[in-house]
This record gives sequence, C-alpha cells and structure tokens, in this order.
Amino acid sequence: MPEIETSTVPVRLCASEALVERGDAVVFEVQQWRQKASAFVMRFEGRVVAYLNRCAHVPTEMDWQEGKFLDGDRELIICSIHGATYEPLSGRCVGGPCVGGRLTALRVEERDAQVYWYPSPDIKPAPVPELRDGDAAVIRNESPP
Repeated sequence: MPEIETSTVPVRLCASEALVERGDAVVFEVQQWRQKASAFVMRFEGRVVAYLNRCAHVPTEMDWQEGKFLDGDRELIICSIHGATYEPLSGRCVGGPCVGGRLTALRVEERDAQVYWYPSPDIKPAPVPELRDGDAAVIRNESPP
C-alpha cells in the first residue's frame, strides 16, 4: 500500500457493527483526481478492506445494488457489468477480462468500534455541498415546530 502523508486526518465511515462478515458494504463518496467517485468498505475474514468502486477492466461502478459486491457464494467481489471477480482481501482480479489487474485499495483502520478511512493525495473526501439561503429555509421548514 502506498505511503500516505502523516498529516492526513482519518475520516469516520461507520460503526464497526455496520460491517457484517461477508455482508453488504458501506458505500461512500470520494474525489479521485478532483473527479467524483464512489468507494466501499466491507468486512471479509474478520478484516476491514476498502476499495474504489471501479472495475479494473473498465472504470465503472461494480455493485449491482448499492453495497452488494459479493458473488452468490460470498467468496469474491464481482463486477455486475463485466463479471470480473476479485479477491476481497487483496483486490486482485482472479477472473474475467482484467485477470492480474487490481482494484484501487484505500487505507482503512478499525478502532474503538469505528471504521476510519485515511485519504491520500489522489483520493480525498468528497466536498460537502454548500447550502444556499433557500436550501437552509427548506430544511428549517421541514423540521417539526
């Protein structure tokens, strides 16, 4: 895994309990090279792993429904578009059109019952949209009196 800047502040993704062994992933938005992208974090064989949600064959999102990345046997990550399969712990493509390729891994850490992601120089948190005055008024109007 590439070295990261030591000044990088981790981003809390979810509570540890949200990641069930070989279950659905938690999907989150990032920016890769200033372009909007999706990423996911999941638990496999007791470890928490995270990747960009981009197939190594063609850079398209892989989940067939949000958070659903594993094949029917819950053994491999599978691209719903191309059928490429990846080892969950390494991200290495083991079947399909990109054999030998890899998913882009993200550094994650689990501590204090929380899962954190460490941004890198190339992959950063997605910007939070700024509220305009009209947006704030709508939000205020929807909240109970």
